[in-house]
Amino acid sequence: MKVNAYAALEPKAALTPYTYELGELGAEQVDIKISHCGFCHSDLSMINNDWEASTYPIVPGHEIIGEVIGLGSATKGLQIGDKVGVGWNAASCMSCQTCMEGAHHLCADKESTIVGRHGGFADHVRTHWSWAIKLPTGIDLAKAGPLLCGGITVFNPIIMADVKPTDSVGVIGIGGLGHLAIKFLKSWGCEIIAFSSNPDKTQAILDMGATRVIDSTDPEQLASIDRKLKLVINTTNVTLNWDAYLGTIKPKGFLHTVGAVPEDMEIPARRLIEAERSVSGSPLGSPALTKTMLEFAVRHNIYPIVEEFAMSDVNQAIDHLKAGKARFRIVLKND
Repeated sequence: MKVNAYAALEPKAALTPYTYELGELGAEQVDIKISHCGFCHSDLSMINNDWEASTYPIVPGHEIIGEVIGLGSATKGLQIGDKVGVGWNAASCMSCQTCMEGAHHLCADKESTIVGRHGGFADHVRTHWSWAIKLPTGIDLAKAGPLLCGGITVFNPIIMADVKPTDSVGVIGIGGLGHLAIKFLKSWGCEIIAFSSNPDKTQAILDMGATRVIDSTDPEQLASIDRKLKLVINTTNVTLNWDAYLGTIKPKGFLHTVGAVPEDMEIPARRLIEAERSVSGSPLGSPALTKTMLEFAVRHNIYPIVEEFAMSDVNQAIDHLKAGKARFRIVLKND
């Protein structure tokens, strides 16, 4: 099958029309006609080869929404015409101990949707059936794409930390990931403490559902929530005062990062020992948890705040993201 896509031919290049052939459909593979695809900062990192994992030409796009149009002979649980979503991962081995325990997203041999293969800035994409997540009835297809990446990224820590509706939870960084974390936690029933260094965003953050906004640059405000939080989710990719944040966490609580902080995190051992605190991290989530997250999102009408561009205007969307103007997620609609 011929695929019409947009690709970067070299690092940091503008995307140009690109056509390629998918070849014969494998027994466990699914072909998807794409209606929408979210545009994540990770796509920009792959375009630029920031992680030294890109091969060119590269077709970005890993927040894919579409319709099943082709099924291999050994696929399971899907039918032609099903609406599905595909996130960062496109395949896993399905046989290792990790996969058999249900943690497919941690499989050592998993295939990422845009690493060594072409993604969703296109009219079609191919994936393993297990990673074509069937979408719940009634989901808003125009806003669902970022849930396959940002949504599951912040939903997973809530499950990992066994957060209860009576818990207080902190969120560091109220952007594309952070605003979704607030939405999930609000529907979970939690008290939500948002950490922000920009006082101009305070009312907007409260409107999202945060209970309180803490100025992360003010030691007195940080001290006011000493030993209060069951979980603090860090969505930023910058070095912070980890000692101060650990002080806000209650005994047996967690500091959990989903932001890829480039420098080593300096974690004072005494903060861990004194209250049996833990530091953890995670990537996205399993297919099963992703399905649960989507069902929760539909039940509580949780969607990202999105800006929509036509797929053909992808370079305008890139410039918008580079300029830091995205509020808060960009979605490309196929035209």
